[in-house]
Amino acid sequence: MDNRYRRDHGMAYYSDESVLREQLAAKKEIRKYNTVMPFDPKEGMACLERAGIKHRGKVYFEPPFYCEYGTHIEVGESFYANTGCVMLDVGKITIGDHAFFGPNVALYTAGHPIHPDSRNSEYEYGIPITIGNNVWIGGNCVILPGIEIGDNVVIGAGSVVTKNIPDNVCAAGNPCRVIREITEEDRKYYYKNRLFDHEVWEIINKTDE
Repeated sequence: MDNRYRRDHGMAYYSDESVLREQLAAKKEIRKYNTVMPFDPKEGMACLERAGIKHRGKVYFEPPFYCEYGTHIEVGESFYANTGCVMLDVGKITIGDHAFFGPNVALYTAGHPIHPDSRNSEYEYGIPITIGNNVWIGGNCVILPGIEIGDNVVIGAGSVVTKNIPDNVCAAGNPCRVIREITEEDRKYYYKNRLFDHEVWEIINKTDE
């Protein structure tokens, strides 16, 4: 088995020349994306396409954005990542529709063995990360290899997500844990106990019709 096959099947692999060529091709396009955006969105989107990032439309990474391969990233419709997003996409990263990332969110599919003898061999691994629909991940969060985050989830700023998070919850902390469920009562508030004003509330209700 070659190292690209091993990498793409969650096995221990080594970054040989064929692996590094793939990384360099993506990093060239992502560097160009970070240079041209947001001033030339047509060229910026072309950079994402050439890097192999799959999406269903209306996607934006606020520069600077970093990834390893691009071809291992798939995002849904209406995706937004604020500045400093890092996706170490050794394993596949799959993100649903209407996902928002705060600044400096990091998704790490990549990892190294714990024991120093194994780690010093330079073999590493990548395990996929999956994020559902309607997810908001706050600034400075870290998502570790193999994590699955459900639909309609909010991850509080500064969290380190080490275990799977179910649907319809707020979760936060290091390690990240479920704080509470998200309920229909939350719908009328825009921040803590601050209610939407009448004008905005009417717009929200019309949007949902």
